[in-house]
Amino acid sequence: AWLLLSLVGIYLLGHLVHGRRRRGLPPGPHPLPVIGSLHLLGNQPHRSLARLAKVHGPLMSLRLGAVTTVVASSPAAAREILQRHDAVFSNRSVPDAPGAHAKNSSVWLPNAPRWRALRKIMGAELFAPHRLDALQHLRREKVQELVDHVGRLARRGQAVNVGRVAFITSLNLLSRTMFSHDLTSLDDDDGASREFQEVVTDIMEAVGSPNVSDFFPPLAAADLQGWRRRLAKLFAQQHRVFDEEIDGRLRSREAGVPKKNDFLDLLLDAAEDDDNTAKLDRDTLRSLFTVNRSHQRFLSP
Repeated sequence: AWLLLSLVGIYLLGHLVHGRRRRGLPPGPHPLPVIGSLHLLGNQPHRSLARLAKVHGPLMSLRLGAVTTVVASSPAAAREILQRHDAVFSNRSVPDAPGAHAKNSSVWLPNAPRWRALRKIMGAELFAPHRLDALQHLRREKVQELVDHVGRLARRGQAVNVGRVAFITSLNLLSRTMFSHDLTSLDDDDGASREFQEVVTDIMEAVGSPNVSDFFPPLAAADLQGWRRRLAKLFAQQHRVFDEEIDGRLRSREAGVPKKNDFLDLLLDAAEDDDNTAKLDRDTLRSLFTVNRSHQRFLSP
């Protein structure tokens, strides 16, 4: 009885608080107890949100679990948020599971001098037009390798796993840009190359999976779905690869080997700079090297 009364009291208190908060929010569907409007998202949230926008307007609010969310779904609303008030909305919430392991990533750092310094490095040396133009030969080389691989499979009468070969091509393009060599291989299905592919794939899937901790922050410490523990193991595996690259390059520098002038050399030079606003320690280097879909989108063939 006491438990039931406590739950009812918590619900009524939460309903009162959210009711007051909603007075300054855009219109939206009325939330259910505890889950809010989570039941309205379904397995295709983008389509569900489009349907809800037809009812509640291009700017609407939803309560997803314990988190209040505002959705903009028209060009005018997006322009207002992303252009006119971009500084106000530039910070983003950090997902619970990857947050503890990628807290130094430029993706989730708050808009502050350190974030701007990292953004400047990434923008000037990795995503800048002149840098992409200079790497045009590399993209052609990787596409040719892909074509040759598909040709070999065709001559053998073997099926092509399109998703896998496209993913590996993009991954190798990134690794050549950052480390001047491939981290995986189109022809390696069993060795360490295959293991690294699986780690990267598993990280991307885990980061993109729904996590109850993101919708109910008070429950995050319990890690009910185990995403924190799973990502901790996966990031540890990935970081070992990055540590080998960094340590190997540092040894080469000590031995007087000429620089390769790739992204790793650039970051190591910046880390040695006395005026290092970005604070490029080992954890930050690992975070910058963490491969994700946004990087692949920019550098895909």
